[in-house]
Amino acid sequence: MGSPRREGNSEILLDRALKGAAEAGAEVKKIRLVGLNISGCTECNDCYDDGSCSTADDMDRVYRVLEWADRILIAAPIFFMGLPSQAKAMIDRTQRYWVLKYVLHQPFPRPANAPPRYGSFIGVGATKGKRLFDGAISTLKYFFDAISVEPREDLYLLIRMVDEKGEIRERETELDSAYKMGKKLAEL
Repeated sequence: MGSPRREGNSEILLDRALKGAAEAGAEVKKIRLVGLNISGCTECNDCYDDGSCSTADDMDRVYRVLEWADRILIAAPIFFMGLPSQAKAMIDRTQRYWVLKYVLHQPFPRPANAPPRYGSFIGVGATKGKRLFDGAISTLKYFFDAISVEPREDLYLLIRMVDEKGEIRERETELDSAYKMGKKLAEL
């Protein structure tokens, strides 16, 4: 959950998607980034030694989930054509996985027999701009690559013209789409 606002539109949609995934048989774990102590990447390059991050904070909890999860679903509002700082700090801290993959030529830390990993995105924007989600989608493409997740853009849920807190509750079509997206993601 990448929104700084608790129980806002992104979280309402995420909860609906997680319900769909759970009802499809998935074990779900929700991480709300707001309230966690996650520093941004300082580009110290300590990860170039062995692929580990030397910054000790709540990102250690997130790393464990990123390594465990078979499906990654990011939900966030759009801020200035991109992801909010909470989501972006978490993504930037996955630089260690990029280093593992592209510098140290080591696999993402998962068991050899682990199933394929897929990722999706719920984006909520207040405007109707044609390119509203382009920045977030580009960032997520490289994030998913770094953590060895295949993005499933066919399952992205991008919703425009929603701004007021809780407004999405009045849009049953989008709520239903979130539920179905979560279910389909779990069934892959």
